[in-house]
Amino acid sequence: MRWRNTHDGWGLVSIAFHWVFALVIVGLFAIGLYMVDLGYTDPLSNVLPEWHRSLGLLLGAALLARLAWRFLSPPPAPLPNYQRIEHVMAVLMHWVLYLLMIAIIVSGYFISTSDGRGVSVFDWFEVPSVTGQVNNLEDLSGQIHYWGAWILIVLSAMHALAALKHHFIDHDRTLRRMLNPASTNHQTSDNNRRTP
Repeated sequence: MRWRNTHDGWGLVSIAFHWVFALVIVGLFAIGLYMVDLGYTDPLSNVLPEWHRSLGLLLGAALLARLAWRFLSPPPAPLPNYQRIEHVMAVLMHWVLYLLMIAIIVSGYFISTSDGRGVSVFDWFEVPSVTGQVNNLEDLSGQIHYWGAWILIVLSAMHALAALKHHFIDHDRTLRRMLNPASTNHQTSDNNRRTP
């Protein structure tokens, strides 16, 4: 089992980042959808927004670590059966997803600090406001946050469908490489390999 990525596959750190981010993003999206319809008297009307803000800011810190790790431990080479256009589209998709995550997290921070107050992260520490009160900042950030989240979810679903296509139709190791770091030891060409 390898911690770092190799030429042939993903390491444990990258795999952990991938699946933790997937779970947290889906969770944040679900919380966001649910909490917008809560009434002021609902006991969750204070709890869920706090969780949403706190998890979002922690995800932002984790995103910085993930991007740093991507440069310290570059992604593996594309599988032999990939067409060039597939590889280009996959790389482009990854960077679009990263940019969307940045936009959503930053806009969420601006929404939360538009009144000039900082954001408490689970009462552990506070992230201060860097802008103070700015007219229309909350409205503009809200639009970016809302539409960015929907686009991120749609593109993430497309990303997942592409992985399933590689697994069940192309019968290559795209999905297996992101599930098991031990599979990075497999050198078999995917042009010839077929699994039932």
